[in-house]
Amino acid sequence: MKAEVRAAVARARAAGHRIAVVPTMGYLHEGHLSLVDRARSRASWIVLSIFVNPIQFGPGEDLTRYPRDLKRDLELAEARGADLVFAPAVSEMYPDGDPAVVVAPERLGDRLCGAFRPGHFRGVLTVVTKLFEIVRPDVAVFGQKDFQQAVLIRRLVRDLDMDVAIEVAPIVRERDGLAMSSRNVYLTREEREQAQALFLALSMARTRFHQGRTRADELLAEMRAALESRPLVRLQYLEIVDPETLQPVAQVSAGAVVAVAAFLGGTRLIDNMVLD
Repeated sequence: MKAEVRAAVARARAAGHRIAVVPTMGYLHEGHLSLVDRARSRASWIVLSIFVNPIQFGPGEDLTRYPRDLKRDLELAEARGADLVFAPAVSEMYPDGDPAVVVAPERLGDRLCGAFRPGHFRGVLTVVTKLFEIVRPDVAVFGQKDFQQAVLIRRLVRDLDMDVAIEVAPIVRERDGLAMSSRNVYLTREEREQAQALFLALSMARTRFHQGRTRADELLAEMRAALESRPLVRLQYLEIVDPETLQPVAQVSAGAVVAVAAFLGGTRLIDNMVLD
């Protein structure tokens, strides 16, 4: 299949197309499909990948139960205008089992999600590197919901001199503000109702910042109190960080990012908001 993808991309490039890739793990929703729209604005031929990457999941995480529906995904991708869907088997991507050579972040990967999911970003950067090598895209589109991932992929491209432009598209939200995620299907009705607290807390921080509040500890305390008032929300982390270094800031300035991860039942959700 990798050879077929390379051949199809070569034909598209020979026909004068600019190539975009949209990496996903499937179980597509409007958030993913908005990335296809963003890709279409930057390129004329789009590859959408669907691959649940085993090496980015840790022990006890949801690799085996991660939602999958390839038939539905293919229909949605075609309807949205993807020119090619690349949905390889694990044996196609890792024919020798776990790879002997991986791409690992030296820094930036041990903060936020990386502090709680050791090895996660090593798996992400490895599979993204493989995908870039297979497709050789002019542009790749990722979502802002995975903010730390986007920061690391931009550094991957910069530090390893990869010839691909990285686009980061805005978060797409449900009507009540919850960031769209394939994992939202895990939530019970009550958990789903309380999950909107993440967006409400982020919005509170943005409002306070617009009102002139710039002390990170004050903003975080108010957010934490709001989140902890929801009995089903279990905070994993809540930070305001520099958008490039991902280090915590004490004084908040425009461009700082509020990032949150929380469990509702057994479901881990992440979200963020840029204070602009």
